[in-house]
Amino acid sequence: MRKIYATGKRKTAIAKVWLTPGKGELSINEQSLNQWLGGHEAIKMKVMQPLLLTKQEQSVDIKAVVFGGGYSAQAEALRHGISKALNAYDIAFRAVLKPKGLLTRDSRVVERKKYGKRKARRSPQFSKR
Repeated sequence: MRKIYATGKRKTAIAKVWLTPGKGELSINEQSLNQWLGGHEAIKMKVMQPLLLTKQEQSVDIKAVVFGGGYSAQAEALRHGISKALNAYDIAFRAVLKPKGLLTRDSRVVERKKYGKRKARRSPQFSKR
């Protein structure tokens, strides 16, 4: 029984994912998916997307530790980590996951604030007189 480790990232969220052959159990921060996300069905589908595409939702167990960011960023980091773990589990899954963009890290992060500005790009209000 081999254990596969992968890391997924999105914004400031990081997901550490361990994938093992099993019965389809999903444990995120020692909680089930329903406990962790509550009623956010769209976000749950986002997390399950790589498993559904590769038809592995009943054949692998996933244990994940997610921290940083908010629920949406954590879910996308988890999706990225699961995708990378599935790719390491069976290289044939790459043909399914890569066209959907699930193996690519979304590098968009918040732009830093600059001095002389209110935010990253917002300037102070200009007064003519």
